[in-house]
Amino acid sequence: MVDDAIPAGGPGDEPRNAFEQALAAYRKGGSAEELLPTFLDIVRNSPNHGAAWTCLCWLQLLASRPLAALKSGRMAVRLSPQDPQARLNLSLAMLETNTKGVREQIQKIQKVLTLSPELTEEIRQSMVDGLERRGDWETLRKVKAWIFPSRDS
Repeated sequence: MVDDAIPAGGPGDEPRNAFEQALAAYRKGGSAEELLPTFLDIVRNSPNHGAAWTCLCWLQLLASRPLAALKSGRMAVRLSPQDPQARLNLSLAMLETNTKGVREQIQKIQKVLTLSPELTEEIRQSMVDGLERRGDWETLRKVKAWIFPSRDS
């Protein structure tokens, strides 16, 4: 998921808002099914919160809800076009719904990662997390091999 909401306080401080609380719950092992209602509320209350749409899309993918994820993914990319996680999620939703345009999304992810290599590890970790939470996620394995073709897939 997205890791752009770092609380202002020290490492022991509690998250301050609903998004940070939900993200913290996810990091502590909260399931997609548990967290989906919270993220739906967040995007209803803050419809221009790109990171929240990205997280919602990821959770919908984890919960095997590709049509809902496609809608959320499109919104996430519209709000945060340079976010490779948003594009990764949209690519996965597009593949799972047989929607055209996946190659373009993969190319844009690769371009962003080339221009901002510091994001590469975040995307790799996101993929590891996705495969740990949903071991049968063949679409994610396929996209991982496309984005990182010369590395372990």
